[in-house]
Amino acid sequence: MKQAWMAMALPMLLLAPGVAAQDAASEATRAAQAELAKRLPLDDPKDFENASRGKIAEITDGLITGKDGHIVWDRRAYAFLNADKAPDTVNPSLWRQARLNAIHGLFEVVPDKIWQVRGYDISVMTIIRGDTGWIVVDPLLSEESAAAGWKLFADSVEAKSGERPIRAVIFSHSHSDHFGGVGGIVTPEQVAKEHIRIIAPHGFSEEATAENVLAGGAMGRRALYMFGAILAPGPTGQVDTGLGPKLSSGTIGYMEPTETVPAKGATLTVDGLTMDFMDAGGTEAPAEMVFYIPAYKALHTTEVVTHNLHNILTLRGAQVRDALRWSKVIDAMLLKWGGQAEVAMGSHHWPTWGAGEVKTLLTHQRDAYRYVHDRTLFLANRGATLHELADQTAEAPVQARDFSTRDYYGTLNHDMKATYQRYFGWWDGNPANFNPLPPEQSAPRYVALAGGADKLRAAGKAAIAAGEYRWAAELLNKLVFAEPDDEDARAALASAYDQLGYQAESGAWRNYYLAAAASLRGTEVAAATSNGQSRSFISAIPTSVFFDALATRFDAARGSALNGVFQFVLPDSDEAVAVVVEGGVEFPRYGVTDAAPTATITVDRKTLDDVMLGQAQFSALMQSGAIRIDGDRAAFLSWFALHPRADPRFNIVVP
Repeated sequence: MKQAWMAMALPMLLLAPGVAAQDAASEATRAAQAELAKRLPLDDPKDFENASRGKIAEITDGLITGKDGHIVWDRRAYAFLNADKAPDTVNPSLWRQARLNAIHGLFEVVPDKIWQVRGYDISVMTIIRGDTGWIVVDPLLSEESAAAGWKLFADSVEAKSGERPIRAVIFSHSHSDHFGGVGGIVTPEQVAKEHIRIIAPHGFSEEATAENVLAGGAMGRRALYMFGAILAPGPTGQVDTGLGPKLSSGTIGYMEPTETVPAKGATLTVDGLTMDFMDAGGTEAPAEMVFYIPAYKALHTTEVVTHNLHNILTLRGAQVRDALRWSKVIDAMLLKWGGQAEVAMGSHHWPTWGAGEVKTLLTHQRDAYRYVHDRTLFLANRGATLHELADQTAEAPVQARDFSTRDYYGTLNHDMKATYQRYFGWWDGNPANFNPLPPEQSAPRYVALAGGADKLRAAGKAAIAAGEYRWAAELLNKLVFAEPDDEDARAALASAYDQLGYQAESGAWRNYYLAAAASLRGTEVAAATSNGQSRSFISAIPTSVFFDALATRFDAARGSALNGVFQFVLPDSDEAVAVVVEGGVEFPRYGVTDAAPTATITVDRKTLDDVMLGQAQFSALMQSGAIRIDGDRAAFLSWFALHPRADPRFNIVVP
């Protein structure tokens, strides 16, 4: 998943003079692609029929722009996906998935009852007919994409059947690509005036805005690689994420739910329509739910069941998910609704029709996550370590016969490592690996041990020539970390990453490898437009989380001698936070008023939102009086100066 800080680059690759272009697919890569194509039924038309079924209309060129004219979504650069046969530089199975995800438009799922807007964001928006109006599920990541999708629906469906109001909005779970576009279809004023219900799973408010605030900087940097935001679209660049085409680059908003579904689940009547909700928290998201509509025999699987194996731990970083819980939730869906549901639709990808087909989908998805969990512990309990167990495990039997379980987003390899981490942590139990030297310290010693840079570089190139790209990457990474200015070593390592990316079935793996190669060559695409957080999103971040995030920026080395209590008073939100600083630690106490603070800072929460939005500077606000400081002003200023901003473009593939 996918959060508010994620950015998507525009399709233009800038090559500096003298910089080497990407490699073509090697003979070893072409052979690997051919072998996979031979053993998979890539010509099976069923998914393409389902992905196109019920199509009513589409947005011309798949082009969506914001009010200021900036491009939010543009599929024109992906016309290369029109080719049936995969180029040698793209895994043929991933190519198939990318072409399926590229099918965009408005689709009728249940005749005159349920529609989906697909292909205009990484996620899918579902629109359900109630007795008097519409129920909207998961209004995408960006307000601009959601607004364009709603207009497509209104122009195509309401124009024929009559205009009806939105009666409810359902947020299936706490990731922003499923609620961030809500402001594009309804306003807070509408919600209040028209009593529009906003329904979410329990725990939604706590998780939706806070999940990535604390670690958002590092997650955001890694997300640029994972989602291919620094790659140009093309057969040697970004083709898909596996979960969906890419991330839109519009405005992310937020609205507080008017009601939540409890942990035990609930049956609600929403605009006259009975909806049976089941809790799915702790699977793909901390707060998540699935639901069934008996009248339409329709099951919404949200992001618990999609047409790929999902991530137990994303490449961008997140808390490790629970594969066992995931499999049990799917089995509960199978037991409760299997055989009844005649269509299953998710928050990504295309629906599955037919009671038998729905049961098969649920069964295979359940088995895939159970295989991840049980195979990991089977091997771990026999002594296999994190890298060993993943490397020696063949794909699950179900993956060979069902494309919906394949490694398009998450991978069996990474999911098993994540499950190992969930139970045992990052360490493999070998004391040699308990406290290893950092790469910058160990790399020069490896180079010396190899007999110097020339010999290690030659060994890396020999591994590339032999098609041993993982070994080549391991060798050449040592050299790059020892001698980061060695352009020949960087180019060779980039070549290894090219081939690993070309062969990857996972869109996320492909993007990460190829983005790493682009970083080494200096050919990254600048993220010309990124997701902007709206005031509604920023304002929804709990004040306690804001100050916890501020504490992560405290420079303990420089501030080890500083002691004091800085009392924050927020009059407009009637909140107080006492920040205790001593011994190189900053500890915010939310809701606490200290009797004798070092300094008292009076500032409206709205003013803090202005600072987070970049619409105001703290220093200027102090001068203007918008922030009042009583007590030891100098001590406060000294403390405040100990919170430097981190450089969001820190290095990943070089020291």
